[in-house]
Amino acid sequence: MNNHLQKIFKDEALKREIKDKLPYIFHIAELESSRAGKIGMQVGSVREAILIALLIYKFGEENIDTQIPITEPEVDVRVFGKPVSIKTLTGKGFSGVKLIWTVDAQKANEFRETYYPHCDILLIQINWNSIGGFYYIPLEAQKELFDRLGREGYIKLPKPGTNPRGVEITKEALSSLVEDEMSQLIEIFWQRTKIDYNPYKRWVDYWKE
Repeated sequence: MNNHLQKIFKDEALKREIKDKLPYIFHIAELESSRAGKIGMQVGSVREAILIALLIYKFGEENIDTQIPITEPEVDVRVFGKPVSIKTLTGKGFSGVKLIWTVDAQKANEFRETYYPHCDILLIQINWNSIGGFYYIPLEAQKELFDRLGREGYIKLPKPGTNPRGVEITKEALSSLVEDEMSQLIEIFWQRTKIDYNPYKRWVDYWKE
């Protein structure tokens, strides 16, 4: 168990901040990443940056390593030297969460044959106008479930002939992980607030300086 990540879920003041601020900040991320009303793929990177900023806010910049090579699958940040994967999903269910992004069928198969859980997970379930959550899924829970389910039960390969862009953790596996007694949860009501947001304003302001 990562005792540092557990501190987030025991810090009552920080938990209140997460409940209050995360829906607002994620709404801004969607507005920043939208064009003509459609949210672009880049929203994932913005959400990841928001969560890393939370870790820096809690633990200090000197304890958060963001310089992770893109060749290192899954790991998005290191907290006190320990690797952490940040994942987000939208909706009530627990399907569609990627373990690796790839459109190459051979790489997907190779990944499944060599994969074994190796980092803690911070998972954000966004569920607008309803309850979602911020989950900590420790590495130990992942390993136990993987050993019990095996590769086929834990990993979902893309269907041949489709272009889903990645290898997923199965809905059944992720549902079990969030319910695991080792996992931690901060429940969040995902309420959008009206925001008068102009994505170009700050850049226009720079030009004016």
